[in-house]
Amino acid sequence: MSDSIDVTPDELGASLRSIAETEPLVQSVTNEVTMNDVANLILHWGALPVMADSPGDAEEMADIASALLINIGQIPETKVEAALEAGSRGSDRGVPIVLDPVGVGATPSRDSVAKRLLSDLDFSIIKGNYGEISALAGVEAEVKGVESVGDYEEIERTARSLADSTGATVVASGVEDIVADSDSAYRLTAGHGMLGEIVGTGCMLGGTLAVFDAALEDSHAAALQGTLAFDVAGERATELPHDGPASYRTNFHDTVAGFTPEAVDDLDLSERVERVV
Repeated sequence: MSDSIDVTPDELGASLRSIAETEPLVQSVTNEVTMNDVANLILHWGALPVMADSPGDAEEMADIASALLINIGQIPETKVEAALEAGSRGSDRGVPIVLDPVGVGATPSRDSVAKRLLSDLDFSIIKGNYGEISALAGVEAEVKGVESVGDYEEIERTARSLADSTGATVVASGVEDIVADSDSAYRLTAGHGMLGEIVGTGCMLGGTLAVFDAALEDSHAAALQGTLAFDVAGERATELPHDGPASYRTNFHDTVAGFTPEAVDDLDLSERVERVV
């Protein structure tokens, strides 16, 4: 199967307006390595970031959050406890919860934490690199530290399988991003190699998905549009002067901050999204 579908500038603009109008509070239980970048990107999309990640406070903040991001880039027991508390409260309230299973497949400890989270919580979106998504799906994967290595020729079917078993929309990030639910998988032709040259872009994508999921009623649409917007911003950031990864990182933040509904009117998004499964 190979059918192109369009995410139109009008649809993306409407989603960006919804974010701007609602200013959703996005709570993140995330790792300290990329926390500042994640918080800033959530803000640049037009949402409100809060990084409440200690037991007690995390649960209380989940009482007022519009979406949660749980990122296991670091897994001290207090942070895992906070994630479970916040996730449980968020689930009770019916708010979307995004899981970023950083480094799953690299160590038994991370595998155990991810298994615990998936057992206890319901996630609207699960976002990881090819290796992490494959590891969660029970498919052979190679993850070094937090990076995916190796070949993943069946990643579309693997992502769809994970979506089917968890009920979540799955985003597998790589050279081409895959967005899958239990019925389909779509390949996105967007993004730029420079996104892989700075630490934290995967975490920032997780924050982006939480923002879109907070503002849209459909998690699958949020995953498609959020990933596409993130990737296109990555392309546009290369059009600004930069000398290397550090200046590109600044450009990327600036580009997201300027990614307004008016700024997407002239985007050509045709044939950017292709159904492959």
